Amino acid sequence: MNEPKLIAPHGGQLINRQIAAPTEEELTGLHQIEINLRAVSDLELIANGAFSPLEGFMDAANYRRVVEEMHLANGLAWSLPITLSVSKEKADTLVEGEKIILSYKKRPVALFYLTEKYSYNKELEAQKVYRTTDEAHPGVKAVYQQEEILLGGKIELFRKRDPEAPFAPHFREPAQTRQIFADKGWKTIVAFQTRNPVHRAHEYIQKTAMETVDGLLLHPLVGETKSDDVPADVRMECYEVLLEKYYPANRVLLSVFPAAMRYAGPREAIFHAIVRKNYGCSHIIIGRDHAGVGSYYGTYDAQLIFKEFEPSELGIQPMFFENSFFCRICGNMASTKTCPHTADNHLLLSGTKVREMLAAGEYPPSEFSRPEVAEVLVRAYSSAKPSN
Repeated sequence: MNEPKLIAPHGGQLINRQIAAPTEEELTGLHQIEINLRAVSDLELIANGAFSPLEGFMDAANYRRVVEEMHLANGLAWSLPITLSVSKEKADTLVEGEKIILSYKKRPVALFYLTEKYSYNKELEAQKVYRTTDEAHPGVKAVYQQEEILLGGKIELFRKRDPEAPFAPHFREPAQTRQIFADKGWKTIVAFQTRNPVHRAHEYIQKTAMETVDGLLLHPLVGETKSDDVPADVRMECYEVLLEKYYPANRVLLSVFPAAMRYAGPREAIFHAIVRKNYGCSHIIIGRDHAGVGSYYGTYDAQLIFKEFEPSELGIQPMFFENSFFCRICGNMASTKTCPHTADNHLLLSGTKVREMLAAGEYPPSEFSRPEVAEVLVRAYSSAKPSN
């Protein structure tokens, strides 16, 4: 019997840039760059192959073509710049060709092989990648807060993830998820990207997608997010109670995605698709306003952007879904594609309204959220309220 063949990684090879920790003697005398939490996330995902085919932070040729054309210099599809910035003063102390220590909170985590130093236009990157130069956009704000010079070069990560770190039981590298899929005999796997608790509309589109594939990778992002997003530990508890009661255990894998959120809307939808391909997924769910924030993007812009690529360029198959809701007349979850009734019969709650209900200790209707999930959220919101 032939083993099921999973989708190939982006570029054809799963990158591995992880090494054993160097000795103190090997690190002595090297320049050191202190990096932020986003760069730490990027480092880990480059090193374990999630960002294949990247082997390090982008040089000028790759950066500029990604910003302008959503492709790497070699023509491979790629939608978001993955960069490392330093001040001009720091850049002046560095020599192209040298080996550098990257550290986080003064602890060495990786080696960086500098090949290029280059300047860039922050406003151009903001406009092209985020479709706005408004600093109120969290992704644009992050770009503006970067230093003036970008550094290109390969990395080698040697500071491994702490086995006692949050979500450790659910942390899996692409090679590990691929092995799990193969062991389960799954060939077709649909990914669901989320930074929010799963409500009934999400559940509806996930289960609809599951009817046509072998398994679901529920892949919540647990890296850096906006301060007003639901905290990752609360979200994870929501996923666990939901999966325990409402999903077939043999057809779902819950695994964390330790990336920083860019809030880049359409471009991030492409990015999320490519990365999930590296984890072994053949399909990805793209719903309304995927990876969006505020009113910067049209409701279905994240679906329309896929038309700018040939299907063979991405490899992974997007599954597009309309906005879903509970219809009081149909008596079930539906979308405008399946429900003939007018909007006044649809139960739709804004995020603001739901947060107000949770903060007041009120449970959203069961048609909107499973009671077990609502209980976790009410408890979290109640404990977060300042005491008198």
